[in-house]
Amino acid sequence: MADNPPISYLPVPGPDEVPEAVSALWDKAEAAFGFVPNVFRAQAVNGEQFLAWWRYFNLLVNKAGHLPLAERELLAVVVSALNRCTYCAVSHGAALRVFLEDAVTADLVAVNWRQAPLSPRLQAMARYAELLTRHPEQVGQSDLETLREVGLGDHEIVELVQIVGMFNMTNRVSSALGMVPNDEYFSQGRA
Repeated sequence: MADNPPISYLPVPGPDEVPEAVSALWDKAEAAFGFVPNVFRAQAVNGEQFLAWWRYFNLLVNKAGHLPLAERELLAVVVSALNRCTYCAVSHGAALRVFLEDAVTADLVAVNWRQAPLSPRLQAMARYAELLTRHPEQVGQSDLETLREVGLGDHEIVELVQIVGMFNMTNRVSSALGMVPNDEYFSQGRA
């Protein structure tokens, strides 16, 4: 294995080749996590577009919202596993392990959510995420009623739909650019 294998199919810009806001985000990530997520570097080829994506992604996945963070990460992992997006399944699988404090359940979600011991609420959310990911043309109003039956209101449903949509897009970008997960993700949440 090479000492520094490429993290993307495209050349990755250096700090002097990106907008100041991108290099500031890299510095913030390094301070917070001890590393810069490869997705931050690989997408920075188009710095302003990366920043626009990051603002929306950060709002949906990291900021206070209508769904708990663990449920958002579960949706991220379900969608990423269905799309076979290595980068997102690994990186968000790490976050799910941390939030659940249960590496076994998180790993099962990353392979086949149906085999994970999920509550009825999480099962309904995962089922809807799978339907919207694999068969968006089949989604109908009755699918929303199933979500309501497990306690989701309108705000939670819209957030769920937005997260599933965000990860379907992000999975395709990550896979198309051949993004490689940071090594740090593989051990997170396993202690």
